[in-house]
Amino acid sequence: MPEPYDVITMGRIGVDLYPLQTGLPLARVDAFGKFLGGSPTNVAVAAARLGRRAAVVTRTGQDAFGEYLHQQLREFGVDDRWVTAVDAYPTPVTFCEIFPPDDFPLYFYRQPKAPDLEIHTSELDLEAVGSARVFWMTGTGLCAEPSCSATLAALRARNRSGITVFDLDWRPMFWDIPPDTATKTSPDTPPDSSPGTPPHSPPHPVASARYRAALAHATVAVGNLDECEIATGEREPYAAARALLAAGVELAVVKQGPAGVLAVHRDGTVADVPPLPVEVVNGLGAGDAFGGALCHGLLAGWETERIMRYANAAGAIVASRLACSSAMPFPYEVEAALAAGSVTATPRPEGAGTPTAATTPTESGAAS
Repeated sequence: MPEPYDVITMGRIGVDLYPLQTGLPLARVDAFGKFLGGSPTNVAVAAARLGRRAAVVTRTGQDAFGEYLHQQLREFGVDDRWVTAVDAYPTPVTFCEIFPPDDFPLYFYRQPKAPDLEIHTSELDLEAVGSARVFWMTGTGLCAEPSCSATLAALRARNRSGITVFDLDWRPMFWDIPPDTATKTSPDTPPDSSPGTPPHSPPHPVASARYRAALAHATVAVGNLDECEIATGEREPYAAARALLAAGVELAVVKQGPAGVLAVHRDGTVADVPPLPVEVVNGLGAGDAFGGALCHGLLAGWETERIMRYANAAGAIVASRLACSSAMPFPYEVEAALAAGSVTATPRPEGAGTPTAATTPTESGAAS
């Protein structure tokens, strides 16, 4: 049997088109940069940058953007053997606006359906998925069929072996709105307080049920407060971490934005780590750098607090740069950031404006 991969991720992929000018709405932007995108794909890139053997399971359109994504994966050292084409749907494109330090609106073009939601169980290499040292899947993979069934099949193939990470990755715009919860589709909407409504009622019961099914097969769960609420009904960080542990994982990682990251292990270990100060250029992608570094630290067998500090630093570095995938740091960059205790913005492309100094919440997701 071939040597197992260090990291296999499964889920979204696409092309990110980022404005090369900050502080402008898209209507006024006239220059864009093109980048590989998609949160789990970026996690694979981040892990590869840190020296890990990584691959991604996903699908693109049968088009020029799909060819571009294959080229980028190979350049980043990520195995693309399980990236296949779908004739019926175009490769997704995502635009963003950049208003540092904390406003980065996203515009997803994934209609009529994204190819990465057309992953079929019959196409999976379950032997490779089952033997990978880390398998990383996301909440978005549960939002539609056949991707949902394929993702759950991959989780079952793991049989809780190795490290199985569930990135809670809540993107409400990708989910159908349940007819009886039309007023509670946003994770920012408080639960209905009408008589007879149980406390902590989930904002999206269909998503919550699928999240619970996935958590039963995961050993690590990672998410921000909104995502934890979808998965558990809890928003308070320690309560959310306890609920994730109760759902079956061994390690719960709760991203708290400016308050840093909380990690609670089933063995009682707790790490509550502040973020690294950073001059923010684009907060999108910081969470994916965090994820790749989390995989790296778990594989290295580091103690929990060291992993969280390392992952925070990796996320801060990406927040100081324009792109996501191409911004993922190398080990020496992470070590330098930890030694310095902060991250300074890298030089901007011509005409891109001046970055704003701020402390980033290293919980931002990737753009696509």
